[in-house]
Amino acid sequence: MKLTDAEWQIMNVLWERHPATARGIVERLPEDIKWAYTTVKTMLSRLTEKGAVAQDKNGNTSIYSPKITRKTARRSALVSLANQAFDGAFGPLMHFLIEDKKLSPRQRKEVIKALAEEEKKKGGRK
Repeated sequence: MKLTDAEWQIMNVLWERHPATARGIVERLPEDIKWAYTTVKTMLSRLTEKGAVAQDKNGNTSIYSPKITRKTARRSALVSLANQAFDGAFGPLMHFLIEDKKLSPRQRKEVIKALAEEEKKKGGRK
């Protein structure tokens, strides 16, 4: 499931604290985001249609909760990035991440450790 940048903002609020009303989401958005209530409601409708958000009613008030986890959304975004920028190949993507100067030495070690642990789980099979 592909989320837009704006939808990520809404989902981040919901993942941090849910369930939430549209007004509650507006209040918890980062200060630099000045969206109108109606804008948030429109995005919540789109997220509901996509299956990312559940909507329940309490009287006239809609209550929203995430239907997908942050991990699932991140996985989908990463697959989309790999498909667009690396022809679907994760090897070159991982190589790029490891060599990227923006990764701290600790982060690089974590990536290498995660790869080694995954290799160990598979019993060294390729």
